[in-house]
Amino acid sequence: MDSREGIARADTARLVSRTVRLPDASLTGVLRTLGRPNAVWTAPDEPGVVGYGAAAQVTADGAERFGAVRERADDVLASPDRPADAPAVARPRFLGGFAFHDGHAGTGPWDGFPTAAFVLPHVQVVTGAGETWLTVNAHGENASESAVERTLRDVTERFAPDERAAASPPGVVATERTTSRAEWREQVRAATGRIRSGELEKVVLAQALDVTLAGAFSLPDAMARLGDTYPSCFRFALRPTNGAAFFGASPERLVTRDGDALRTGALAATVGRGGTPDEDQQLAADLRSSSKYRHEHEVVAERIRDQLADVATAVETGERRVRKLETVQHLFTPITASSDAHVLTLVEALHPTPAVGGLPPDAALRVIRETETFDRGWYAAPVGWFDRSGDGTFAVALRSALADETRVRPFAGAGIVADSDPDTEWDEVQLKYRPILDVFEDDGDDGTDARSGGGDA
Repeated sequence: MDSREGIARADTARLVSRTVRLPDASLTGVLRTLGRPNAVWTAPDEPGVVGYGAAAQVTADGAERFGAVRERADDVLASPDRPADAPAVARPRFLGGFAFHDGHAGTGPWDGFPTAAFVLPHVQVVTGAGETWLTVNAHGENASESAVERTLRDVTERFAPDERAAASPPGVVATERTTSRAEWREQVRAATGRIRSGELEKVVLAQALDVTLAGAFSLPDAMARLGDTYPSCFRFALRPTNGAAFFGASPERLVTRDGDALRTGALAATVGRGGTPDEDQQLAADLRSSSKYRHEHEVVAERIRDQLADVATAVETGERRVRKLETVQHLFTPITASSDAHVLTLVEALHPTPAVGGLPPDAALRVIRETETFDRGWYAAPVGWFDRSGDGTFAVALRSALADETRVRPFAGAGIVADSDPDTEWDEVQLKYRPILDVFEDDGDDGTDARSGGGDA
């Protein structure tokens, strides 16, 4: 065996992969039917993918984690035994993610989450556009076609999609903050002081909540509710071990590579949604016209263009517009380019964007480490998938949370610039908690603490 993370050597191991079609099912129907997954992914313009078990798993640590994951995954995917007529949509994929910081410890709430972890599922189900496909993968010296086909038969025989509606939300019984309002004011004032001194141009500071539920966390119900409310977002759930799941519905694409075509974009500057159509339009107009918001957004767009300079050509910037979500609206600028680089190379070039880190990057990361009162873990980091050809999609893990049994930890942040007001930024963070809290709060939950920003923990 190779010493690298327990992956068998390419000259003695092989990947066997077979695919059959299943009765059509929704993403949540698959989750209810086949049980507890390792990985879930769905995007507005892609099929959903659910993975169970591990044909292969790769992990990595440190600043070289992006290249290490690619190298180890390439060993697994190098020589697949897969029929030539197998549908491309059901091809084997690695799914997983990275920590925000390269020095991630993987302790406390993040126990079981390495600095980078990806799984090639043993059982992979892809669903969307009226088709559902089952792919079974086996990797190693003893991988065999007969064993793969036996698993195909077993899963097919017991696959009866369970499409019942989501149960009522479990309710929230307690919420505790990792950062009090007084601490937040001090953090923002210290950050703006460092910006005015010239040390920084921008830094993104975040918070977390520790939420106790009245009932157990249900991943199928959570994914169903997020899908109903945020169909245009990147929904994901990752569980590197048998412990907590990291899940969310991110509005932000980090990058997609499809052949030589590259898609990314700048998503930065945030206001809430109005209570009436007129109020909503006024907030959108304020977002477009505010010099603060325009500057915050353009800093991100310019930095992304710079980050792509060494890995892409024909970089083109689309028209800036307002992107409206359920509780907030952002400025968004689409960016396209051409690149023959592996998607993980593009991920490495783009992470972290100024929308989740800051500028200059090294100074911003140092301030984040020195300032925040909790461990970001995989929050605001790249999560997604890639295949043998180097194609794939990664999102920035925003509007996300850790969940285990009755404990949930949502994360949210705000971009701090020279004229940021601590109380305004506080209110923005509370809005960004809503996608996760709304998954669990029933109509009887008060929710005042995280909705309005009142009641410091």
